[in-house]
Amino acid sequence: MGFRKRRKGRSIPAKTAAELDAMEAAGAIVGRALVNIREAARPGMSTKDLDEIAETTIREAGAIPTFLGYQGFPASICASVNEVIVHGIPNQETVLQEGDLVSIDCGATYEGWVGDSAWTFPIGEVDEEVAKLNEATRWVLYEGMKAMVPGNRLTDVSHALELATRAAEKKFGVDLFIVDGYGGHGIGHTMHEEPYLANEGKPGRGPIIAEGSVLAIEPMLTLGTCDSAVLEDDWTVVTIDGSWSSHWEHTVAATSDGPRILTPRSIAD
Repeated sequence: MGFRKRRKGRSIPAKTAAELDAMEAAGAIVGRALVNIREAARPGMSTKDLDEIAETTIREAGAIPTFLGYQGFPASICASVNEVIVHGIPNQETVLQEGDLVSIDCGATYEGWVGDSAWTFPIGEVDEEVAKLNEATRWVLYEGMKAMVPGNRLTDVSHALELATRAAEKKFGVDLFIVDGYGGHGIGHTMHEEPYLANEGKPGRGPIIAEGSVLAIEPMLTLGTCDSAVLEDDWTVVTIDGSWSSHWEHTVAATSDGPRILTPRSIAD
């Protein structure tokens, strides 16, 4: 779930090897829920239908939907369609159509640890520019997380995401805009922990990433603007110009063997 910018964190707590395994157990449940949603999603389904799939998957695994009730959020996933960037509330009225771009953000709490992950996928065929946006955002996530290694500082990840975004514009042939004021976050026993992780910025600043530090890394890119607005429901974040957006996220640990994804999925992105 996207984290709105707050005060700067002072440290990134390190988890033990056993704690990372426990976090991956929670993250794997999230990955299963996302896969189940993507495999089921089709024109004519509502975003509420997708939410029910997620909640069933999470509870059958013995976990709790982290998003449900979080600061009053009324669902188990965020379902954000087209111009909705993040925090879309699932409902019966939003019915998927051919050509939509759907972002699903999901969290699960299992044995006291939280997994948090998001991906964006098309419903059928989408416009070429939209497809490029989504492919680019996924690529930016995986390029940016390469900076999640012990000894780096927090904003080294931010800078890597920014550089990857600029490189993605050339690689995929599309103009990309980094959503201002939203980004990733620390995560562990609770979903949103310090520090806030911006999706752009200068390198070499902020707390040092230690072996065992964990961050939820989540680039959010649009086709037309870096500016957003929150709707009257106090949750749904949309682009101010109606341009479409894409959101990808993994919970990632820094280890001596390199970045470790703690929200694995059983199928390729």
